[in-house]
Amino acid sequence: MPVSASAVLDALGDANRRAILELLTGGAMAVGVLADRLPISRPAVSQHLRVLKEAGLVTESSAGTRRLYRIDPAGLAVVREYLDGFWKSTLDNFARLAEAEGEREERPA
Repeated sequence: MPVSASAVLDALGDANRRAILELLTGGAMAVGVLADRLPISRPAVSQHLRVLKEAGLVTESSAGTRRLYRIDPAGLAVVREYLDGFWKSTLDNFARLAEAEGEREERPA
């Protein structure tokens, strides 16, 4: 199922999920390790990981009896594309404004 920018942004709207994602920038971690580093319970961490996984921001793999979670770059790429669209639009508008200003300065008074 393709990841949507809306789902990613909704998932990132929660401070605990952002904190989990930030912890995962250091590499794959198990739920217990994440719970030890956060002020929320292990079941809460599991619920947040489920939301992050559904949004396409994390993947899970098995390592023996443990489930390891890591950042999924595809989910981040979707939201980056979404935000880059705003940046491109802003740059295009700036270029048009600069061109119009340049044309005004070139006209004789």
